[in-house]
Amino acid sequence: MHPLCVTWTPFEWTDIGWQNLRSFHNSGYDIIIGQPNGQIHRKLARLAFELKGDAWEPFAYGQKAWAFHIALRFGVQLIMYGENGELEYGGSDKYKNRPKEGPEEWTEGYYKGTSVDRLIETGVQQGVLTPDDAKAETISWYKPPAPEAVQKAGIEMHWFSHYKKWTPQENYYYAVRHCGMRPNPNGRTESTYTKYASLDDKADGFHFYLAYMKFGLGRCSRDAQQDIRRGHITREEGVRLVHRYDHEFPHEHFQWFLDYLAIDEKKFWQVMDMYRSASNVWEREGDKWQLTALVR
Repeated sequence: MHPLCVTWTPFEWTDIGWQNLRSFHNSGYDIIIGQPNGQIHRKLARLAFELKGDAWEPFAYGQKAWAFHIALRFGVQLIMYGENGELEYGGSDKYKNRPKEGPEEWTEGYYKGTSVDRLIETGVQQGVLTPDDAKAETISWYKPPAPEAVQKAGIEMHWFSHYKKWTPQENYYYAVRHCGMRPNPNGRTESTYTKYASLDDKADGFHFYLAYMKFGLGRCSRDAQQDIRRGHITREEGVRLVHRYDHEFPHEHFQWFLDYLAIDEKKFWQVMDMYRSASNVWEREGDKWQLTALVR
């Protein structure tokens, strides 16, 4: 095979993330990087942060759609993504026995009934986005090509994890041996005990932290759950790790995150408290929040 590798760029590369991409490229792969209009991307991230509780969502839109645009342009019929996140990390088992999915299934499966169109519409109504922003060519990159164009071209997207057992730690070892990948130079990543996953984007820590605010499950919970299921650690070890790291705040890129969204720290915590208040997993005692499982 002679794969054409496609990357939807992070909000902002970390040093180790950019280094690892260059190492991957230098190990013998062609890469096309999609980097959307920076001003529009920031505005969408700010909207998603406040309205959806996850500034990371514009990345998710492009991450799904960008490969289809490139496949259509270059006549590539097979798109191979890594893992089916719903099965690997917990979610819908709709695709348990299916190797592929199509863009027509994303709205319900990944975006829970909403879409980038709805986000843009709301942004224009609130004055965060201008009408010109909504018409910009960049906007098309957040959405897949027309279904009839994808079907006519015979493009299919499959998950590699359907064909080979998906073990992140083994994938990491392979990438180190063959593609020069390096782990987090600071040791473990904030909010968890691992040091090799999700390193490339300064916004990643806040994607996981917002999940902790809404659901009471943070980055360490996700890592520990995977490692327990794969037999890498015991449940007892996983519980201790979660109690130690799940609540840890991602300080390293906090100021960058505030600057990127053009908000101050007060606004940040207002949004955090709004989502904790709407959740059934947090309770407030005086000026402190606690998970209900710990309160009771």
